Amino acid sequence: MDTAKAQFNTIDDYIATFPEDVQAILEKMRQTIHDAAPDAEEAISYQMPTFKLHGNLVHFAAFKNHIGLYPAPSGIREFAEELAPYAAAKGSIQFPKDQPIPYDLVTRIVQYRVQENLEKQRRKKKS
Repeated sequence: MDTAKAQFNTIDDYIATFPEDVQAILEKMRQTIHDAAPDAEEAISYQMPTFKLHGNLVHFAAFKNHIGLYPAPSGIREFAEELAPYAAAKGSIQFPKDQPIPYDLVTRIVQYRVQENLEKQRRKKKS
């Protein structure tokens, strides 16, 4: 499916456009993020599945050869050593679809981003 041209309203809509094997990975990614950030709200942002908690927390998406995770640049920097085996950029990580997704690492990245967003919110309330 050419997701670049599609318009999604929910994460379910997004996931439904992929083959079953990719849907399974996306559902597990979704559940992993939800478990790590139970207070976060699901959304679609930039036409990607997104979790929000006092602003964007993380995005994820499926591509031809990888699953992308977008935890903001701070999430990449904090886990740079563990992310070294994966293609990564300033705010994105590429997990190859033909290799096991490191869901435990995804959990820790999301938990880090939760704490970061909560701290940012606390500072905002103080000022």
